[in-house]
Amino acid sequence: MIISQQDADLSITPILPLLKWAGGKRWLSDELIAAFPDKIKRYYEPFLGGAAVFFALRPRRATLSDSNSELINCYQQVQQHPELVLKSLNKLRNSEANYYRVREASPEEPIDRAARLLFLTTLSFNGIYRQNLAGVFNVPYGKKTHVNPADATRLLAASEALQTVRLKCSDFEEATQGAGRGDLVYLDPPYTVAHGNNGFVKYNAKIFSWDDQIRLACIARRLSDRGCFVFVSNADHISIRNLYKDFQLRVVERQSKIAATAKHRKQISECLFFNHEVISARTS
Repeated sequence: MIISQQDADLSITPILPLLKWAGGKRWLSDELIAAFPDKIKRYYEPFLGGAAVFFALRPRRATLSDSNSELINCYQQVQQHPELVLKSLNKLRNSEANYYRVREASPEEPIDRAARLLFLTTLSFNGIYRQNLAGVFNVPYGKKTHVNPADATRLLAASEALQTVRLKCSDFEEATQGAGRGDLVYLDPPYTVAHGNNGFVKYNAKIFSWDDQIRLACIARRLSDRGCFVFVSNADHISIRNLYKDFQLRVVERQSKIAATAKHRKQISECLFFNHEVISARTS
């Protein structure tokens, strides 16, 4: 499919993600963008997380979503009120005692909630965002006393990139209902709770169940039938490959970040499924 030049609306200036997120694709963003078509109408990313691919691609017309309401609130406040978020962040001092005080707090104001999320994910151990079964953030302090969570340059750059996008808290099926011919949809679900022997172990039923995986594959095919460019990142396991038999497959490798120290981290493989002929024109 050829999309006309007037439909293309991509920036060429990537910026760093605003925060780290479990399963983030900063490590894969260059390869993904090289595989994406050069011209698209609108970009959809319904499992937004740390938004590494969005910030690397910088599409001006985009619908970004996630089921995590605190995460979407954070992006909305950065989009609409960056100076106020920075003001709130500047009140939070980087110390172990203050980290745990902020972790225990439950601010009501949307701007303060956004600042809290940025503060905690910046200073937590390994930059991890994790909740217990009660939905409470429970990651310990990472002892990064040299880090300034109120990074004005990064936050203002993120705010600028978000100015023309639509942000919403919703399920992936609802979030992609408006996608049509010439749009690019990148689907990166939370697919494992652990890796073993480079593969899939089990799904976290609370976050994303096997039924959700089946539903996602059905939505991916539906979007493909509408004429969307569809890309799916997922675990490299036979059960997942069987869901996407009608898609093309590229296996990509990365170093696991689950272990606490680098020497215990292993190379693991993941699958990238897509529905169009990949032309690496961007890297040629």
